[in-house]
Amino acid sequence: MADVAPIHALHYDLNAVGSLSDVIAPPYDGVSEELRSELLARSPFNVVEVDLPESPGGDRYEHAAGTLEEWILSGILHQDREPSIWALTQEYNGPDGSLRIRNGILARVRVEDYGPGRIRPHERTQPGPKQDRLDLARATRFNLSPIFSLTARDAWPQVEPATHTEPWAEVLGEDGTLNRIWRVTDPEIHRAVAWELSEAELLIADGHHRYETARTYRDEVGGEGAHCYTLMSLTGLADPGLTVFPIHRLLLGIGDPDLADRFKRGIEEAFETLTEGDLDPAGLEGTGCFGLYEADGSRRLLRLRDPASLDALFDGRSAAYRNLDPAILEKVVFGEILGMSEADVEAKKGLGYAKSLEEATSEVEAGRAGAAFILRPTPVEQVRAVADAGETMPPKSTYFFPKLPTGIVFNPLS
Repeated sequence: MADVAPIHALHYDLNAVGSLSDVIAPPYDGVSEELRSELLARSPFNVVEVDLPESPGGDRYEHAAGTLEEWILSGILHQDREPSIWALTQEYNGPDGSLRIRNGILARVRVEDYGPGRIRPHERTQPGPKQDRLDLARATRFNLSPIFSLTARDAWPQVEPATHTEPWAEVLGEDGTLNRIWRVTDPEIHRAVAWELSEAELLIADGHHRYETARTYRDEVGGEGAHCYTLMSLTGLADPGLTVFPIHRLLLGIGDPDLADRFKRGIEEAFETLTEGDLDPAGLEGTGCFGLYEADGSRRLLRLRDPASLDALFDGRSAAYRNLDPAILEKVVFGEILGMSEADVEAKKGLGYAKSLEEATSEVEAGRAGAAFILRPTPVEQVRAVADAGETMPPKSTYFFPKLPTGIVFNPLS
């Protein structure tokens, strides 16, 4: 059962910072050094100063905590006495060019262990990011960015009437998404949202490292209190604006002639070529369909020759997992053909990622990658089916778009 509650939110004072657009940022793992500098050039109060802290010669986490405290004392940040939930709409152009709007509810959610009827993950995590987010939570005692979760029950209809007024803020994000935010203080709406989601199972779409950090932090503090909750944005699985993009794979280490020959022969044995000259597999039907772009400029669409061979490779795995393109690529190409282990994949040893077809091809053309595999989007239904089976996907199996901005609201942990 999901315990969803309003937040005694810490948030920017818009009168002090001028515009929320100048102080929000993409999630920490999508901010490059260059973008971080650009964001801080817009405003010294940009959230990256605390969410992605730097302190040459000092402790970066202590710097984040000190900066946060300074901003609170100086009035840059304001903490509400009155609890609220926050309604968020994100207007963007979908992959087909059509205008879409995704709805979300920002609230605090009780931290639960993974399990049926409670909270389910869908991707494997890595230790490095979890330690980083844990050290930041320990120092600041706030959730600085929301976890993106999906719910079979949709509470948006309970909140939607509150969005008929002027939004608290309107922000154009780095990716072109128009974000509109409403602060909702009506206790009746809070109760309606909590009741609607009280029996809902939550599926983490984005933010697995942050959720596992929240579990660790809850356990090490112990007892009951604000630390038993974490900041989430909740979107219904049937929301018309929910979109999943693919994340493409780059092979970085196949320059060795013997390895390149093994790769070429392995691909020919395991896959049939559907067409040459094409690269985007979106819309293709069948098991294990990919686009392959190689350093010699060749483009082709591939499909797994023998889907029945996956039974032995995925012994003990669910049917949903066996038919998952990123899992097939990891097991058949990275594992069987190239000899990479699961640990190699998680450490990105010889492997890179690209969020667009254009980025993937440019990496190959620039010589920074030896080949690129172009993937189909993973349907939301398949994400749910893998999670329902109690399994987790390979890293970077899904790219839920748009991302949630960091800096709209912060959730106190003490």
